[in-house]
Amino acid sequence: MQPEGPLQDGRGDGAARLRPDDLMGRPFPHGDWADPAQRLDELYRWVERRALEAAAWYLENRVWKRRGARALRVGAVAGAVCAAALPLLELTGVADGGTPWAYLSLLLGAACVAGDRYFGVTSGWIRDVATAQAVQRRLQALQFDWASESVREVLGPAEGTAGEAAERCLSVLRRFSEDVTELVRAETADWMAEFRAGSAPLVIQSAGSAVPRPEGAAPGRFAPPAGARPNMPRQRPPEAR
Repeated sequence: MQPEGPLQDGRGDGAARLRPDDLMGRPFPHGDWADPAQRLDELYRWVERRALEAAAWYLENRVWKRRGARALRVGAVAGAVCAAALPLLELTGVADGGTPWAYLSLLLGAACVAGDRYFGVTSGWIRDVATAQAVQRRLQALQFDWASESVREVLGPAEGTAGEAAERCLSVLRRFSEDVTELVRAETADWMAEFRAGSAPLVIQSAGSAVPRPEGAAPGRFAPPAGARPNMPRQRPPEAR
């Protein structure tokens, strides 16, 4: 099941270049399961290529963000230095009329800082690098896990049947695909939260998270508001004898 040779996904010679336009979904490769080993090899190639495309997209997307972040930071530092140096030069008599230019330099530096924060250039650069590295770490773990499964198949399974071995390989690929999808989803959620932070609060909950319930509250019931007296159940009055 260990793949050999260049990656192919059915898109011709141009598929060797990992330059996706966007992180769009791809059709799941269907085929004949008469030869399970070859079919699992094709699925591994497809999953691995999808991860490589995701990492390449983030690494390519970070280039202009890195350049923009550095330019804005240089502009902010230059504006602050000029704003501090020009009044001193005017006081010492080296240059005349430096105070108006100092205000202008300070304004330009503040504009660079505000633009970087508003458009999220530096934070986007950091997110792209972190996500690409996380995808590469997951891919490296998948490659070692797949090599382990391949060695186990060559040496002969010590326990279980061939069907169980194939199911175990499919579980490895599925867990990896879910991990990569979760990384992309988390990065997108961070971008949305940062984009909406200045205008409206955005609450993003992770998949599978639930609202914490106070201790002692029965499932399916609402907790009473703070300071409210709990309602006691009504009891029938004792019957007269």
